[in-house]
Amino acid sequence: MPLVWVTGSPGVGKSTVCALLKSRGLAAVDADWDGYNHWVDRTSGHVVVDPPYPVPAGWHRRFAWKISRAQVEALAAGTAENGTFLFGSVENEVEVWDLFDLAVCLVADDQTLRNRLLTRTTNTYGKHPEELAVTLERNEGMESTYRSLGATILEGTRPAGEVADAILAVAGGTVLRPSE
Repeated sequence: MPLVWVTGSPGVGKSTVCALLKSRGLAAVDADWDGYNHWVDRTSGHVVVDPPYPVPAGWHRRFAWKISRAQVEALAAGTAENGTFLFGSVENEVEVWDLFDLAVCLVADDQTLRNRLLTRTTNTYGKHPEELAVTLERNEGMESTYRSLGATILEGTRPAGEVADAILAVAGGTVLRPSE
């Protein structure tokens, strides 16, 4: 059944919508928090298990936030009859793109992202000036990039329930309802 990739910039609401879909009884996985993503040294390829916080200057030039293809393959093989949603944002997404049946990109303006990142209490990513700068830089071309890849673009500034409903509609909501 379908494996749906839901992506977007940090702070766009991916984790919030993922938790909401889980609470509705749907198979939803947060790649950041459920161990699919990890920091990798761009030169050596070694995984960094416990990165420093705050990250030192230049961290994002030396290390990449990547997803494990093997883990996504295992998820795809075991996807629930009603489908699974995988939420995340990684640099090596092209390496797993072929495993997804559908991609959805949540977008938001820079001011919304800045406010959400600086005030959120669920994690610290984006509070450090370098992380915020990288996020806003990458956000600039997010919508056009994903639109050109054929992803469905959804406005992440809407209330989480509306975003969740829109994702279900795009994915064919009646097919992806939880089993009774």
